[in-house]
Amino acid sequence: MNLLLIRLIIFAVLFFAGLKLYRMYREWKLDHEERLEGESHQEGGQMVRCAWCQVHVPETDALRDQGEWFCSSAHRDRFLQEQRPEE
Repeated sequence: MNLLLIRLIIFAVLFFAGLKLYRMYREWKLDHEERLEGESHQEGGQMVRCAWCQVHVPETDALRDQGEWFCSSAHRDRFLQEQRPEE
C-alpha cells in the first residue's frame, strides 16, 4: 500500500512538472512569434508623399509616375489631368 501511494505521488509530481514545462514552452514560442512579427512590421520601408493629397504612404504601396509619388491610381490620373493643360 505504501509503495502504491509513493508511485502515485511521483506520477503526480512528474505530470505537473511536465505541464508547467509545456506552458513555459508555449509562452516562449508565442513571445518569439510576436517579436518576429514586430520586426517585420518595422521594416515597412521609406514613406513617400502623394503629389495630389499630400498623404504619406509606404513606398512599397505607392505608385510612381513622371517622378511623382501617388497613393492611388485615381489620384495619379487626376494629378496628370491637371498638369496637361498647364503644359
